[in-house]
Amino acid sequence: MRRREFITLLVGAALSWPFSARAQQRDRIRRVAVLLPATADNPEFEAWIGAFYKRARRLGWTSGVNAQIETRWATTNPVEIRNRRQN
Repeated sequence: MRRREFITLLVGAALSWPFSARAQQRDRIRRVAVLLPATADNPEFEAWIGAFYKRARRLGWTSGVNAQIETRWATTNPVEIRNRRQN
């Protein structure tokens, strides 16, 4: 290999290396929202959300690591839900 070809190859590799290093991305964080039609003190839904988090951990979804799981509690009164949507 001639000297000029070698230098061209070396410079090309040196210039392309940072681009390939930047192309590697970390695992993305998935966002999951859970909206429950009950208040937070409802024992039935507390058990349900506990089972949901347990199953998510079994599937490898860890809150704060590779998933962001947010739980929102509503109210059992439909009039309050309609009033919240209008505001």
